[in-house]
Amino acid sequence: MIERILETTIQERLWQGKAIILFGARQVGKTTMLKKMLQGRDDVLWLNGDEQDVRNLFENASSTLLNTIIGKKKIVVIDEAQRITNIGLGIKLITDNISDVQVIATGSSSFDLSNKINEPLTGRKLEYWMYPLSFGELVEHNGLLDEKRLLPHRLIYGSYPDVINNAGDERMVLSELANSYLYKDILMFDKIKKSDKLVKLLQALAFQMGSEVSYNELAQTCGLDPKTVENYVSLLEQSYIVFRLGSFSRNLRNELKFARKIYFWDCGIRNAVIGNYQMIENRMDTGALFENYIVAERQKKLHYEKSYAKSYFWRSKTKQEIDYIEDIDGQLSAVEFKWNPKRKAALPLSFSRSYPDVDFKVVTRENYESFLL
Repeated sequence: MIERILETTIQERLWQGKAIILFGARQVGKTTMLKKMLQGRDDVLWLNGDEQDVRNLFENASSTLLNTIIGKKKIVVIDEAQRITNIGLGIKLITDNISDVQVIATGSSSFDLSNKINEPLTGRKLEYWMYPLSFGELVEHNGLLDEKRLLPHRLIYGSYPDVINNAGDERMVLSELANSYLYKDILMFDKIKKSDKLVKLLQALAFQMGSEVSYNELAQTCGLDPKTVENYVSLLEQSYIVFRLGSFSRNLRNELKFARKIYFWDCGIRNAVIGNYQMIENRMDTGALFENYIVAERQKKLHYEKSYAKSYFWRSKTKQEIDYIEDIDGQLSAVEFKWNPKRKAALPLSFSRSYPDVDFKVVTRENYESFLL
């Protein structure tokens, strides 16, 4: 089993008087990691928010009732906690009133779970995020040389645990993920009624992966209004399917200030959305897939390290571009992504003049490990 980066971090935070909340898309391995971490213990109570009787348990919960149910258990794991209406109050009752019991709750949609826990658990929770398997985790498992050899495979099939563990059946696994799990929490959300429009939006985002997106153009493509598109994108982001990068600007006149790019957390999911599993050598979007992969993996690294770095792209009104900008305490790094190592890249003159102390690098398939480890 592949060692997850978060396992050690969470183990070190147990029994500090705070509930542990673990966010991440369905099927990224939250429950698997917790079962591995807690294996051999007979003092763990597992509850699943997808089950009606568990949801009923928290409907009118009291500390007395919860104490009776927990009994002598020392750890309470609540999977898919976003499905439970009063989960925030329930966790608060356990944390405040039942001594020496550690709550660990998992959630696959932050738009739902965060709303339910933020106020009741103010000062009582530690939050963590889990993503599809990271480059660092896979290098630890496979070794750097083998993992680099697998780069074309990762660009096509991604790195969800079930995909990694079912070699030869990647298409079937990804199809199941995309059709059965991917939209589950969003479609349960009572404001989402038009599932066909949501799928069409995801497909449009997949075709524009790594490019600037316009909510107005997406709205026209999908038959929605721009505000609904923006809301749907936000829900997709809070379900850990996509993420946004804003444009970097320090208010210089020629910089774009409100543009955005949208990436997928996993290339395999992106390809499943559009049904394209062609090999790298036959594709027209290899450069975009490589950029998506590197940006997503960099975000995983920054999140797991709890870095304060802020990520952007840059574009001027004259259409000069930089793929990726990172700002750490005012120190800027600019990065260009090139699948072909022989392709040249240079900083736009207007950017280097405006930001003379910027660190610039070109990331290719030959050197990308230095950017992700």
